[in-house]
This record gives sequence, structure tokens and C-alpha cells, in this order.
Amino acid sequence: MVVKAKKQSVKEQTAAERERSPAAPGRGRRARESRAQPQSSLNACRAGSLSALLRSRLGLGPAASFRLLTVFALAVTAGFLHWHHLFHLFENDRHFSHMSALEKEMAFRTEMGLYYSYFKTIIEAPTFLNGLHLIMNDRLTEYPLVINTLKRFNLYPEVVLASWYRVYSSIMDFFRIPTKMCWSINRGEGLEPVESCEGLGDPAYFYITFVFLLNGVMMSLFYVYGAYLSGSRLGGAVTVLCFFFNHGESTRVMWTPPLRESFSYPFLVLQMLLLTYILRSRKPSRNAILALCVSNVVFMLPWQFAQFVLLTQVASLFVSYVLGYLSPDKMQTILTTHMVALGVCFVLMFGNSMLLTSFYASSLISIWGIIALRDRFRETFRAGLITWVMQCLAWVVTTVILKFMLAVVLGASDDAHISSLIKSKFTSYKDFDTMMYTCAAEFDFMEVETVLRYIKTLLLPVNVLLVSIIAGRTLKDVVSFLRHPSPAEPENDNGSDQSEKLVRGVMVYHSLQLLAFAVLAVLIMRLKLFLTPHMCLMASLLCSRQLFGWLGEKLKHQAAVLAILSIMAVQGVTNLQYQWGIMGEFSNLPQEELLEWIKENTPQSAVFAGAMPTMASVKLSTGRAIVNHPHYEDAGLRERTKLVYAMYSRKPVEVVKRNLISLQVDYFILEDSWCTRRSRPGCSMPEIWDVEDPQNAGKTPLCMMMSRETRPHFSTVFYNSVYKVLKVPKAARPSR
Repeated sequence: MVVKAKKQSVKEQTAAERERSPAAPGRGRRARESRAQPQSSLNACRAGSLSALLRSRLGLGPAASFRLLTVFALAVTAGFLHWHHLFHLFENDRHFSHMSALEKEMAFRTEMGLYYSYFKTIIEAPTFLNGLHLIMNDRLTEYPLVINTLKRFNLYPEVVLASWYRVYSSIMDFFRIPTKMCWSINRGEGLEPVESCEGLGDPAYFYITFVFLLNGVMMSLFYVYGAYLSGSRLGGAVTVLCFFFNHGESTRVMWTPPLRESFSYPFLVLQMLLLTYILRSRKPSRNAILALCVSNVVFMLPWQFAQFVLLTQVASLFVSYVLGYLSPDKMQTILTTHMVALGVCFVLMFGNSMLLTSFYASSLISIWGIIALRDRFRETFRAGLITWVMQCLAWVVTTVILKFMLAVVLGASDDAHISSLIKSKFTSYKDFDTMMYTCAAEFDFMEVETVLRYIKTLLLPVNVLLVSIIAGRTLKDVVSFLRHPSPAEPENDNGSDQSEKLVRGVMVYHSLQLLAFAVLAVLIMRLKLFLTPHMCLMASLLCSRQLFGWLGEKLKHQAAVLAILSIMAVQGVTNLQYQWGIMGEFSNLPQEELLEWIKENTPQSAVFAGAMPTMASVKLSTGRAIVNHPHYEDAGLRERTKLVYAMYSRKPVEVVKRNLISLQVDYFILEDSWCTRRSRPGCSMPEIWDVEDPQNAGKTPLCMMMSRETRPHFSTVFYNSVYKVLKVPKAARPSR
């Protein structure tokens, strides 16, 4: 039983006593009532002023201003509900409010702990600039190498949050305002009590609060996006409700706040909303293009995977252009925006070569060239289907050639594992790196259960219906064009025809984007986090009068949509109740013992190696140097990890010992579970090594031998039920 005993400073106690002191009899209620009347009048005046401002600045009538205010109010409500939902789930799962600082850090496992460690480094440094220097000249993460982690690990979110935390703490300290409430937690079972703190003054609370706030804003954007795409406020509600009904398939931010997608994905929603606005506009304004460029930058900076998502976007836009729904001028404007954003990110990431050697960068160049040579295509090939096919073929071929040429010129191989991973999906190809990915469930093919969950909430049937209708209309346009080829472009049509074609073009783009996300999700289950929200967005088109005007009057149409939502809610509410029923309490006593032992019994200059998730925790909570970590995107790091993981192979112990000595490792943390666990046949660490090291297949795994007896090659200096720390004997080396 956890017992929570309050610990307060003198300032906090005084404030609490003031809050509890009763008001004078007969004065408190009258004072509140006397303030309530003017406040209501003030609110009414503010609402009227805001409505008048909208009418004067935007040229909107009273009805349009009211609709805009309603959309804003509903968007804010949706954002607040999502923020509260995320915080509620996170607290229920971890019991975060009752965890010590060390337990909170341990709860950020694998990559999460690695990213959070840099936030911790900056806030604990003497100054912000000193902390920034430490992470840009880091020798702890890949000892003895000195690396710029801001270049390698997409750490701008941590830099921004750390700067805000330092400013917030300084201001609160200056005014002597308490920023957190601390408690003494009795954990029972003979364990020492720990101190747990709540409030923005606690670094972990500050960090996750802003992650959840950002994702609350994301839900507000989804409401606006759904309303704008469908042309109906009900469409925004459909998007939000579908997201909540399929919440477990739509996001995992409530379980893994520090992951890069938690910071990046909300800006993708903003970027796609701006792109939709531009696609619908006859001549998009310079401000809209600039906003799209900025949203591209803030989407790419926090996440190394963003470029692959933008590749699918550019591909979808290119197909829309080929089919005639997007003019060459607008397509080139969008391409230029992407190129500028990519260049800005390249500079801000200190010349990270993965940005320039990606398929995304090559695709931008190849599509630009194809559009520039569009007249040549028309002259060489007969206008129509052949021209379309040749343009698409030219795009694929030139993109691949450019990608590999740039990789050779720049000498970059960091993303080679991506090509190998894709290759392994379609062939029997296997190697150590691809199996490290494919043996994890989130990188496997999409499960059948996921599809069934989509069907139960009607999300998949609704999207199939919508895409079928859009595809049918697109096919009619294509057949009409092939029968009567015309060079006319969307912006050259007149009046309502132009507006109607732009709207159809937006729907075609979103359908193509949905198909692209579906392909990614089927190949890699983790990427359903793009597919599901986009399916929720597409569901808003149920409210589109352009698609369903044939249902009759608007009231009848809305009644049909509400009927569908009611059916969705049957399973959707069950899904939400299941999420709300998840109750847990984080505890990892073996790792806590390990980390406490490291802090108390090893020098600050000690160097550690071991399983990637554990190394992240060692770096975060002890500040010791490590030689490998969970960020597996760098070619050099993958080679280091193979040297370390040879402990779980069948290689001779002398070889493994030599590997560790070459990496200047002092201690190796051995985990029996990494030696024996098996997610599925062929996926235990010894079996993965059998693919890489077939000449030693059949021998007893070294990790099993080390779990029984480590001498004479290593000496055991610590062990518990999960971890065993092996000291690596070697010649003296220069101290750090």
C-alpha cells in the first residue's frame, strides 16, 4: 500500500494556510456575487467585440463570424479533452505522481531515456549555453568519440523545452513562487521511502506536460482540418470522435511521451492543413506558402523519419499533377517550398547528410525536372495515358539514380539499413540489422487484429466507401480527358468549374495520401500511427455536400451522419472504457538496484556497454559514459552495437573480450533475458547471430556460459535477479 505524506516548505505551508482561512461571515458570497454580474457583462462585451473584429478584419458577415467562432470554440474544447485524456491515461498507467525522480527516469526506457538525458543535461548545466555546448560536444554517448548530438539525434525539442524550463524556474525563483509540491512515499515491502514531486518545477512533469499540451493542440488542428476539408462543423466532430474511438491505433504518445513522433506529428497535421488550403486556392498567397515552409521545417527537425512521410506526400501530389488536378505552376511552388525547408533543416542539423541522400530529396529534384520538361514529354509522346506512364516511370528511375549518386558523392551510408529493411519485406533477405528491426513487433507487417478493430468501429468500411466514390469520380474525369484531351489546367477554368475542380483535386490528393499511408502501415505496423489519423480525417468527408449532396436536404444528410456515428460509438466507447481501465504502477527494483550500485561503486570516468535500452538508462540516471545506445540510425553506431552484442552470440569469449577492450569498455551489463527471450521462432539473439555468424552456429551461446561462470576472462562485481555486471580487465587507458 502506497502511503503519501505531504512535505512542504514554510512558504508553501503559509500559502496553504491562507487558502484554508475562512472568509468573514456574510462577506465572501456577496463579494463573489458582486463580481459575477460585471464579469458576465464583460464577457458579453468581449464576445461582441471579437465578432465585430472578425467582421471588420476578415470581411465576414454575422452568420460567418458566428460559424468561425463556433469552430474555434469546438476546436479548443477538442484540444482540452485530448490533453486531459492523455494525462489521465499516462497517470493511470505509471502512477507517475507517486514516483521518485529516479523511477520517473527509469520509466523513460530505450530511446525515450536517451532523448530525455539531453534535456536533463541542459537544465543541470551552470548556464543554458554551457548545456548546449555539452550536448554539441558529447563524449558520453559513444565513448570515446565526441559527437554533436544536436546533429545526430533531432534534439531541438529538448533544447527548446530546456530553455523554457530554465526561464520558468528563474522567474518563479525570483518571485519566490513555489513550483512543485513534494511528498514522502512509503513504498512498503521493506523499501526505503522516496520523495515524489508534482508540478512544473519537477523536470519530468514539465517535460511531459508540454508534450501532452502539444498533442492537445494537435486535436484542435484535427477539428479545424476536418471541418475545413468537409465544409461542415459536423465534419470536424466526426474526425475528432473517430480519433477518440480508435485512440489506441491512432497514437502512442500517452505511453511514450519523449519519442520523436510526439513532437513532430502535430506539425504534420498543421502542414497538411496548410497544404489543403493552398491546393484549394486559385492563387495561394505568399503568407500561405511561407507558413507551409515553416511547418515543413518544424515537422522535419524533431524526427529523422519525417522525410519518408514527406516523400509520400510529394508522390501523392505528383500523381495529382499527372492526372491534371494540379497545375504545373502550383506544383513547382510547392516543390520550391519543400526544397527551401529541406535546405533550412540541413543547415540547422549541421549538415546531416541523411537529409540530402534521402529518396525525398532526390524525388523533389526529379519531379522538378519532369515538370520543367513537360512540353518535351508532350512532343515526344502522344498526350494521354502514355505521357502519364512515362512521367511516372521517369520519376521513379531518376529518383533512385539520384539517391544512390548522392549517397556515393557524399559518402553516406547511414540510411542503408532502410533499403535493406524494405528488401527484407519482399524477399528472403536477412542480416543482423534488418532482423533487429523485423523481430520487433512494431516493425513487422500489420496484424490482422488491427484491421478487425478498424472494421468494428466502421472506420475501414467508411473509408472504403469514400475512396470508392472519389475513385469513381476520378475515373470519369480520366476517361473524359482521354476522349477529349485538353491542355486546360485547373486554374485556367472559369468560375464554379474551377472551384469544383480544385475541390475534387483536394479529395484526390487525400485519397492518394491515404493509400500511401496504408502501404506504409501494412509493411511496418508502427506506421499505422499515420494511417489511422488520416482515416479519421477522411471520415469527415461523410459530411461533404460535394460527395453526398444527392442525399437531399442538409438536415437529412446530417441525420444520416449522426446515425453512422452512433453505430461507431458502440465499439468506440468500449475502446475508450478499455483504455480508461488500464491501471498500473511502475516498479523496476532490479534496475533501480543496478543504477544505485553504479552511482555508488564506480568512478565517474567508468565506461559501460550492454543492451541498448539499459544503456540509455545508465547514461540518463548515472551520467556514466556508454559505447552504444538505442538510436540505431547511424552506420557507425550499428557496427559498435554488433561488437557489443557479440556477447549474445556463439563466438569465442576471446573475440568478445577483444571487442570490448577495443571499445575501451570498463563494465559490461549482462542480462539473461536477452540471451533467452524469443519474440517468435528465429528471433532470439543467438538465432539472429546465426544469420550473421553461420560458422559458429550450433555452439553454446556465450551469454549462457557467462551467466554460469565469468572467470577467468571477466570478473563479476554486481548481480541481482536480472542484471550481472562484468568488469572487463584491460591495460590502463588515459582518463577522460
